[in-house]
Order: sequence, then structure tokens, then C-alpha cells
Amino acid sequence: MTNQVSTDAKPQERILLVDDDAEIRSLLTTYLGDNGFAVRAVASAQDMRRLLERETFSAMILDVMLPDGDGISLCAQLRADKFFLPILMLTARGQEIDRILGIEVGADDYLAKPFSPRELLARLRALIRRKEYALVPGAPEDKPIVVVADWEFDAQARTLTKGETTHALTTGEFALLNALITHSPRPLSRERLAELSRTREGETNENFRSVDVQMARLRKIVEPDSRTPRYLQTVWGFGYVFVPSGKKATT
Repeated sequence: MTNQVSTDAKPQERILLVDDDAEIRSLLTTYLGDNGFAVRAVASAQDMRRLLERETFSAMILDVMLPDGDGISLCAQLRADKFFLPILMLTARGQEIDRILGIEVGADDYLAKPFSPRELLARLRALIRRKEYALVPGAPEDKPIVVVADWEFDAQARTLTKGETTHALTTGEFALLNALITHSPRPLSRERLAELSRTREGETNENFRSVDVQMARLRKIVEPDSRTPRYLQTVWGFGYVFVPSGKKATT
């Protein structure tokens, strides 16, 4: 590869690449390796599972189409099995429905083939930065526990807990909820929320859609009735606001 990008990656940042295209595996293993990452590349869901059970990774690059499973179903299974490493999905189709489905089941970002290795590198670094920062800048570090409806939000652990039930938040869910909590009672526009939790530059409409999908996921977890949210409220024509009391927000 030419046009190598200077690295800001740490040596211990290990990437699991899952793609059945040998050329892509070779290209990304070399390119990401040249930019400071240690890459483990496999061609199947079975090999992916084997490595995840034995090794730890900073993030995963997961192709939508694999010989022994589709990436969207695999992503859903990984989240259900409590694997919460950041996931960047690759799709050859590039259709919005595939991207939205990926986000709905817990993927953190997506990239359509053919793609620029430089863009993939930038998105991957952004995912890892979001994972590393336990709090959005400006959040109160001495009070990491916040009550959201009947749940306790632990910003350090990135979890929601109610009784014996604990939900580990994905990177996207955490970024959105933490931003709303940090800025409450001030509403945040969808544009601002996309900026606080984004993994890529541009694609404004798709960023907005990602915010909406993540919000729908959070409401299904914390709201007594996700169809009439009391705590994660919509500010029509603007964005969203966290209301700890559950009362109607005044905006």
C-alpha cells in the first residue's frame, strides 16, 4: 500500500477482521498493520467465534456476507452473548436497509464496498477512541451513577442495571445516552447528538438516522412504554432530551 497514514494507534490495539475475500483480508492486514494495529484475519463465522473465545480485541471489522452466516445475524448473536467490542460492518450492497439493520442489532458503524482504506482507518480509530473515553468531555466524573427510569446508568462500566438485570451498552448506545445525561435538562439537537457520537465525517442524514435508531433501542430498554417515552423525550423538530423526573419537558 502507498500513502501510509501516520499512526495514533497503540501497539496493544488488536483488530479482528472477518471477511471471506482473501484480497481484502490481505490488503487490510497490511494497511492496518502499517498504521500500528495488530490484525487477526479470518474468513468465516466459525473462525471468528474461535478467536473471540480465546483472544481479546479492541474492535472488529465484520463483513455482512460470509460463507457460513450473514454479518447482521452474527452481530445480533454476539451482542446477545455479551461480546460488546466495537463492530464496524462491511457491506457490498450499500443499501440503507442493510446499514440500519446493522445498527439496530448493535453494530457501531458501517462502510460500503468498495471503500477507501484511509476512510476505514479513520472510522476504526474513532470507534476505539469512543470506547477508550469512559465519559463524554465535561461529564461529572465523581458521580458516574445516574437513575434513568427504573435503571441505574453506570458511566464507568457502561451499563444499565435494574435489580439482577444488567444491560451492557454498545458503543453507540453509550455515547447517545451519556451525552443526553451529561447535558440534561438542556435538549440536544439531532445534529449535536450525531456530532457527539459520530464515527465518521459527513453523511449527515445517515448520522441523523443512526441517532434515531439508537434512541429507539435505548427506549425499548429503559422506558415503561417505548411508544410514549417519559425519560428520553423527543423535542419535535429539534432532537431529544433526558428528563430524570419523567414529567413533560418544557422547551
